[in-house]
Amino acid sequence: MRVAGLVAGAVATAVVAAGAVTYAVAAGEDGGSGGGAAVPAATAQARGQAPAAPAVPAASSADAGFARDMAVHHQQAVEMSYIVRDRTNDTEVRRLAYDIAQTQANQRGMLLGWLDLWGLPKVSADPPMAWMGTGSTPSAGGGTAAADSRDEADGADGADGADGALMPGMATDTELKKLGRLRGRQAEVFYLRLMTAHHRGGIHMAQACAAQCTVGVEKRLAQGMVDAQQSEIRLMADMLEERGATSR
Repeated sequence: MRVAGLVAGAVATAVVAAGAVTYAVAAGEDGGSGGGAAVPAATAQARGQAPAAPAVPAASSADAGFARDMAVHHQQAVEMSYIVRDRTNDTEVRRLAYDIAQTQANQRGMLLGWLDLWGLPKVSADPPMAWMGTGSTPSAGGGTAAADSRDEADGADGADGADGALMPGMATDTELKKLGRLRGRQAEVFYLRLMTAHHRGGIHMAQACAAQCTVGVEKRLAQGMVDAQQSEIRLMADMLEERGATSR
């Protein structure tokens, strides 16, 4: 049996490392936007200077936008993962779901924590992912794509792309309710397909932060998300194949 926990274990290590420097960001020891990196405290002391105030990202910046939107995106992954853990006894799927839930809950806490440290709001009047400058529609790689890929054996029914799917990759309200009704293999296949679409949407957003964000620790976390979720997509493809299904 494949040990699915190894994938998320590597991510958890990265989360701990990133979390260790969270307060360094607030203290100006990591790069920021809107004025460049502040002088580190040790350097300032050696020069006989007072440490400069840390540069704080603007509320409309990619740094703040990514933190807000990915926190929402991650919350749904946590919700789906706990749903499927109650719908199957399969050890491999339950382990993967637990690892995803724990990793993404930890990352979500970091993202919201940064917004607190920066004194920025956790919600915005702008549309989701407006900070990316490309616009977004809920169905782009998200719940509707997953719905279209399912067959009758999975108990699929129609789903509206605007049915609660706020960002690409997110499942619709209809799909979440469906996941809560399925059991066994049907729940496993449905979850793996939904989470594959969810990861694809998350990767798209994380790649944008890795390219556009200016806070170093946040850029590194975003790239870590890309790497880990690409690995998990490959893992889930294998798990689907073992169950006679594909992500499509």
